[in-house]
Amino acid sequence: MASAPPKQSYRFTFGPWNISTGEDPFGPAARKEVAFASKIREYKKLGFDGVQLHDDDAVEADLDPQATERGAHRTKKLLDGEGLFCEFVAPRLWMHPKTVDGGFTSNSAGDRRYALERSKRAIDIANCLDCHNLVLWLAREGTYIREAKDPLTAVGRILDALNAILEYDGNVRILGEMKPNEPMDQAYLPTPGHFLGLAYRTSVPSRVGLLIESAHSILAGLDPSDDMAYALWHGKLWSVHLNDQNGLKYDQDKCFGAVDLRRAFNTVWVLERGGYDGCIGLDVKPMRTTRPADQTKHLANSREMFLRLLDVVRTVDASKVEEYRTERDYEGLEMYILSKLLGR
Repeated sequence: MASAPPKQSYRFTFGPWNISTGEDPFGPAARKEVAFASKIREYKKLGFDGVQLHDDDAVEADLDPQATERGAHRTKKLLDGEGLFCEFVAPRLWMHPKTVDGGFTSNSAGDRRYALERSKRAIDIANCLDCHNLVLWLAREGTYIREAKDPLTAVGRILDALNAILEYDGNVRILGEMKPNEPMDQAYLPTPGHFLGLAYRTSVPSRVGLLIESAHSILAGLDPSDDMAYALWHGKLWSVHLNDQNGLKYDQDKCFGAVDLRRAFNTVWVLERGGYDGCIGLDVKPMRTTRPADQTKHLANSREMFLRLLDVVRTVDASKVEEYRTERDYEGLEMYILSKLLGR
């Protein structure tokens, strides 16, 4: 990347689950639940352009096809009224009792059928919302103990599910969102690279790509900007979840740039210089201690951090960076970048 490409313009999205009650495994809700329609009305106020949805955010789960379609059209009307678009729909496969042992990799044939049918239903919802992106977070596609499933069979079952989804709808794009652990002890396809390898074995590789989340890469001990650059090189980075993470712990969903400003800078640098043309999606949660009146600040703050870092990225002199690289003066290059981050 010797020379900077034309400046990108970005659209911002987040999911309604990012306005949350603060409930966690160790304590009940600290704030009242906000109605879905009320959350949608916050988007434009915060400077966001589109909405990420789980299938049951848009329509109550397990309704018949006619009721599902009616519910999806109501959601479409709500989004249209606010001037918003739907970026993607993701089937929430990890919450239902039939997915307790995983969806696509479950040892139960009936449960595997449920996971696939629910994924197809999510596509139907997406079509009603004029959306063709289906995000698959393979949350429970793994094991608590390694002997619980045959790993060779499991990978084949995931591939079979991807192919069935591609066959079901000729326009759908599948975006794999990979995470190495949590809720499972260990996940199958734990990183974007693992999923990308499988994508090329599908029946239509051109319609299988990636959503990369900062925290998930960090949990795997990887740098999000490297994962994103690798996906961009393949032409497969179709969405991102920007946030931050304090080490190899549970999925924290902190504000973007809150922990490691330089890591966030490099993420923005790669997206900008790599010509990323997808949405800037956020997956960030308010702190449990946050007051109800402030429960959207984390979203506004993360968007502002991206835009501020984008300004910094655009002041970086590409020719100067190349000079440092040519001279192998990495100490000088590091100080140059740090000076930019310090506003000098």
